[in-house]
Amino acid sequence: MSRPGILLPVSGQNFGGQGAPPRVVVWEWLNEHGRWRPYTATVCHHIENALREDGRGRVALGQIDTQLAPYVIDLQTMHQYRQDTVSHFSLPPLGTVRPVRRSFFEPSSAPGKGIVWEWENDAGSWTPYDTEICIAIQNAYEKQHPWLDLTTLGFCYLVHFHSMCQVNRQTHRKRRLRRRMDLAYPLTIGSIPKSQSWPVGSGSGLPCSCTQCLLVNSTRAASNAILASQKVKVPPGPPPALPPPPPPPIHQPGLRQSSTFSGGAAGWGRVGEGGRSVGSIRNGSGFSRSQSVPGAAPYPGQNNLNRPGVQRTSGSSSRASIPPGVPALPVKNLNGTGPVHPALAGMTGILMCAAGLPVCLTRAPKPILHPPPVSKEDIKPVSGISGICRKTKKKHLKKSKNPEEVVRRYIQKVKSPPDEDCTICMERLVTASGYDGVLSHRGLRAELVGKLGKCNHMYHVLCLVAMYNNGNKDGSLQCPTCKAIYGEKTGTQPPGKMEFHVIPHSLPGYPECKTIRIVYDIPSGIQGPEHPNPGRKFTARGFPRHCYLPDNEKGRKVLRLLVAAWDRRLIFAIGTSSTTGESNTVVWNEIHHKTEFGSNLTGHGYPDLNYLDNVLAELNLQGVSEDRALPY
Repeated sequence: MSRPGILLPVSGQNFGGQGAPPRVVVWEWLNEHGRWRPYTATVCHHIENALREDGRGRVALGQIDTQLAPYVIDLQTMHQYRQDTVSHFSLPPLGTVRPVRRSFFEPSSAPGKGIVWEWENDAGSWTPYDTEICIAIQNAYEKQHPWLDLTTLGFCYLVHFHSMCQVNRQTHRKRRLRRRMDLAYPLTIGSIPKSQSWPVGSGSGLPCSCTQCLLVNSTRAASNAILASQKVKVPPGPPPALPPPPPPPIHQPGLRQSSTFSGGAAGWGRVGEGGRSVGSIRNGSGFSRSQSVPGAAPYPGQNNLNRPGVQRTSGSSSRASIPPGVPALPVKNLNGTGPVHPALAGMTGILMCAAGLPVCLTRAPKPILHPPPVSKEDIKPVSGISGICRKTKKKHLKKSKNPEEVVRRYIQKVKSPPDEDCTICMERLVTASGYDGVLSHRGLRAELVGKLGKCNHMYHVLCLVAMYNNGNKDGSLQCPTCKAIYGEKTGTQPPGKMEFHVIPHSLPGYPECKTIRIVYDIPSGIQGPEHPNPGRKFTARGFPRHCYLPDNEKGRKVLRLLVAAWDRRLIFAIGTSSTTGESNTVVWNEIHHKTEFGSNLTGHGYPDLNYLDNVLAELNLQGVSEDRALPY
């Protein structure tokens, strides 16, 4: 495994192709929204170094960026793993394994020049745009366009270069944006390696024969006809009035296809009212985007620059409103009529029709989030649990003198370590730790190996110290392999209040008992030294949050453990929201709650016969169980 360093392009280097043009490499990971987020240029250089040395090995990202210390990329499976949450002996929890891909772009594009475009979030820090968005913005900036519409890239924003701001076309909210110079992304010369060019043919220019791509190709003619019927000339002057209809996409120069592809059943979704796609479609470049704008189907490598939109047909459009040359689709509307304009069906409807599947525009039912109103007289305390309210403050637990003392408390020295990998730094145990030179401590040799007392897993002691420094520093340690917890694990939950009581209503699936209602309330505030950005503001969206448990023996057991987890500050954390993408905000901390009272349309309600057992398992992974919980 390579040491941290920067991969510089070598003149004449070749990876399997002769005379092929050079390309810029950007490594990206897939987030919860189906969006590919780029690693920094420094991290990409580090990954490329490792790829050249061992194309089927693993890359420890913490060697180049200490904030990524828990993460490892497996180059063979093309996935990113979080070491402190992934078990090698059981299925990993949701959210701990993410696909990665190796994308290629023109050297003249923004990544090749080291140009990064960023927007200012609510906490006042800067968040980089996705690679495709960054390239689109830079292209418009270089052509001296006064503004850029991001609708066809899946974002309802206008970018104004004169005022350097981003405007939400629906809410009219403005955010600052900036353009900065950074390290250029690594350069490669030659053909795409076969291991990185799936599906077959994506690197050779030949058509792919997979089912997903065949469906895309079969509808390309219809899509081109739709675009041709909507093309208009670009007039000079200011952008259209807010909010304008989504304009048609045009080709965006500089954008190249990614060398990986995610397809299959996960790429299908149902079609909602007005052609809104409920789910996501992955196009041939591997770029995934949820369609939330009627008729605004995303296409790879396309964008609109300073173009006003055209008026869409209404939701009751029929064959008579479809312009000549645009094929009609056998899609039924809410009133049972059809066929309709393809723009109303969205790309999901087009692909499903191409596959011979029936499509009908439907209106999704609304979830029942809250119970009927309850009077104060009907609210009762939970049997067997004292009190109805718990408050937490910024309590700073007693810290050990130094990290080495904490680590030495839980390990035994190994004089003759086996010739195996240390799963933290991915170096062999018989060699020095990968953090040698990155992290140094007096009296701690880089070759020293320790064995954890309960689970007997072995690591470099220096690696365990680095992992502890990257955590909460609360005196506890968690084995990155089997998740065994040493000491009492605490979290970084900000101050707030937890209330719980019984209401006289039953949950679906539990008609024989009443309901325990939990109310969490956390205000916005300033981050402390244990949080990601000390001294900065954090937001608390959606509070108070109401959660529900059945008032039976197992439900009360779960509540007792949730109260213990609350006291240990494990229920919430400050991070990036998987729902909105907002950073420096209060988020759930891997202990799932049911926030939907009378239905289960969102997956966060009842009936769910396995929920109580699942949440008990999640609490146990956090070190909260009956034998370790506080008595109530």
